[in-house]
Amino acid sequence: MRSFLSFLFIVSAFISFSQKMKQPRMKNFDKKAFSFGFTLGINSSDFTVFQLENAYESYGLVSITNKSQPGGQLGILTSLKLGTPVLRLRLMPCLSFQERVLEYRSLDSTNFKNGMSEERINSTCLDIPLTFIFKTKRFNNFTAYALFGGQYSIDLQSQQDASQNYIDPFIKLNRYDIQGQLGAGVEFFAPFFKFAIELKYSHGVQNSFIQDFSPVAKPVDQLYNKGWWFSIIFES
Repeated sequence: MRSFLSFLFIVSAFISFSQKMKQPRMKNFDKKAFSFGFTLGINSSDFTVFQLENAYESYGLVSITNKSQPGGQLGILTSLKLGTPVLRLRLMPCLSFQERVLEYRSLDSTNFKNGMSEERINSTCLDIPLTFIFKTKRFNNFTAYALFGGQYSIDLQSQQDASQNYIDPFIKLNRYDIQGQLGAGVEFFAPFFKFAIELKYSHGVQNSFIQDFSPVAKPVDQLYNKGWWFSIIFES
């Protein structure tokens, strides 16, 4: 993903220097105080995992491996100009579908069959990101931008209050989460709308893990949500 982000900026710079002057499309678009649109895209969700320091001695845990899984999102957006066309504030509520996997390797064959166990955590989230957009000056019908901000997420599929099943235990996560975000994108102006391609990274700022002392929870200390988001955005 980092290499893709670098590639994005290289392509942006190349297009900026190689384009000939063209008739600008929607030339008054950036002067508008508000703009509206929608987005759809894919994501790769994951965890930052911290296991207990004595997990091996206490539970025979060799390792916990986190695996990112693909998902998707769709949403709407509202963008506000902050005095100058190159600085905007964007609110983009999305409904996202996420899956993360934790793979346990353990010496404990009682709780972990054959010393291995895989826990899949699914989430359907209402994500509310609020970000600042810093744009380059427009060249012909093209701009590039960087963004940073934060996101408040509500896991509509959270099992934080569910009764634990000790025959088939599961990982509990907090229903609410706060994440920081950083990313970049490129914009293209069509005759009747603006089209953008965006890549951003999110990472939780608080521990989402709920310790309930089930077999799969005991060796874990903390879990932080993280992920990459690739979006296609349309504005008018």
